[in-house]
Amino acid sequence: MNARTQGPGASGSDDSTQYTLLFEKNVTIEVSDGARLSANVFRPREPGRYPVIMAAGVYGKDVHFADGFKPQWEKLCRLYPGLCEDGSTGKYLRWETVDPERWVPHGYVVIHVDARGSGKSPGYLDPMSPREIQDYYEAIEWAGTQSWSNGKVGLIGISYYAATQWLVAALRPPHLAAIVPWEGRSDHYRDYGYHGGIMSNGFLFSWWPKQVLSNQHGNANTPYRDRDDGLPTTGPALDEAMLLGNRNDYPAEMAKHPLCDAWHKQRSPDLARIDVPLLSAGNWGGPGNHLRGNIEGYLRAGSKQKWLSMHIGTHYESFYLPRYVAMQRRFFDHFLKGEDNGWQDTAPVQLSIRTVDGEIRRDENEFPLARTRWTRYYLHPSDASLTLREPAGTSEASFEAMETGLHFHTAPFEQETEITGFITLRLWIASTTRDADIFAVLRLFDPSGKEVIFDGAHEPTPVTRGWLRASHRKLDEAMTTPYRVYHAHDEIQKLAPGTYYPLDVEIWPTSIVIPKGYRLGLTLQGKDFEFENVKGRLTHTHPADRGGEDFRGRTTVCSGPERPSYLVLPVIPPS
Repeated sequence: MNARTQGPGASGSDDSTQYTLLFEKNVTIEVSDGARLSANVFRPREPGRYPVIMAAGVYGKDVHFADGFKPQWEKLCRLYPGLCEDGSTGKYLRWETVDPERWVPHGYVVIHVDARGSGKSPGYLDPMSPREIQDYYEAIEWAGTQSWSNGKVGLIGISYYAATQWLVAALRPPHLAAIVPWEGRSDHYRDYGYHGGIMSNGFLFSWWPKQVLSNQHGNANTPYRDRDDGLPTTGPALDEAMLLGNRNDYPAEMAKHPLCDAWHKQRSPDLARIDVPLLSAGNWGGPGNHLRGNIEGYLRAGSKQKWLSMHIGTHYESFYLPRYVAMQRRFFDHFLKGEDNGWQDTAPVQLSIRTVDGEIRRDENEFPLARTRWTRYYLHPSDASLTLREPAGTSEASFEAMETGLHFHTAPFEQETEITGFITLRLWIASTTRDADIFAVLRLFDPSGKEVIFDGAHEPTPVTRGWLRASHRKLDEAMTTPYRVYHAHDEIQKLAPGTYYPLDVEIWPTSIVIPKGYRLGLTLQGKDFEFENVKGRLTHTHPADRGGEDFRGRTTVCSGPERPSYLVLPVIPPS
């Protein structure tokens, strides 16, 4: 273990006391089966007992943000030029975790743990597994009982560092006092592995080698070096055979589990068991990875004290921007330090209402909003329109699954209109094969017909997206509501070719203010939707999942008085 000190805290702080940062590197945390985890501990040098904020994951506690994610680092520095100024040198910044130099001076201990099998923690690498989450539980309990700890531990981090928070909080570690899951899935199957029953492999198969295997403990070929000593961030080298034996083949395992079975459920929390205060922060620009998880986590967590904050932009920038750091710290100041700072009076729902050129920040009392007007827009295949008018006659239109799809448009909106909340699509389809995949995309077009494309969490994005495999159409009736569908994903129900079936497609929640004169569009196709000249990351192309003839047929969409197809939009009336 190495210790070093760094000079006074951030200038301009509102805190009456400023603390000096003491850095203890490679601190050992021994867990119940004898394994030893490696952690970096940043704490005030001044004697005392302080609250702890922690993150544990597989991305390497000693990989600098700029080394592991150079393009994202450069963009963040452009968005926030003061990132490495105003009290922080930026030397301890790590991907998707807090900057210790912005927390320790305010009287916090910051701990970053390499999960078992990653970084400098030896062992079997098995992401999101029960053993990894048990390790996290025990690391929390270790932190809560150290001489410099006040006994209260909070968790904070983005993506992987958020998903594991939901999981470990459901185990109820006694010293866990609050969590801030920032853009992180809470359902391993529905949020991440399989969208509507369709395997999401595009991100997974790039994430695994770049972000996980590169940080596996003992990987001599890692491109990353510890800036403190110039050595590999993965500890002593192991040979290739040992590396292979020391890890679960996570992508291969994902492909083996096309239903929401016990493997997925072990990696998904029982959200109702979470009882600590939580601040769930999601991103409207994240359809396909974290957006759904933050909203579901907020709604279904058992916590009596919980808040939802929705923002826009890339999935990492908001986390570091001063206004959001201030919000994070105010939350933890209240629940970890016991400060009476007014947090309890904070609105339970804080939304960035997305516009075509930015956002409007607004407080609400609930989600979905109680004043929502759930409004049906009917599909008319005969003229490709989306209207409030119910179809008087029956019409249909078809598309080849692996070629171009169908496009429906509203008339220009006669007045500015906000939609914020859940979206569902009732679709009557028939297929020439025994199955069909539906990729549904909600889009926005200006009066000239140019599409509005948003800077999403992971890639350029339309308003929102939804997916459903027809053979996964079975609903979980207990979880489904009139405005939100929830699929069971517990059995395969193949189609009879040529027969019409109703599908209830879950389109991920969104928020957008539609200007007067703009149109909404709905695109339906049998393959991933991608913008021209933009290669999507969150794609669904796994040959074992999508390669069969069942997904290469012709799909027909029908709408009429007896089989109405319609989109349900959450229209918010003007205040």
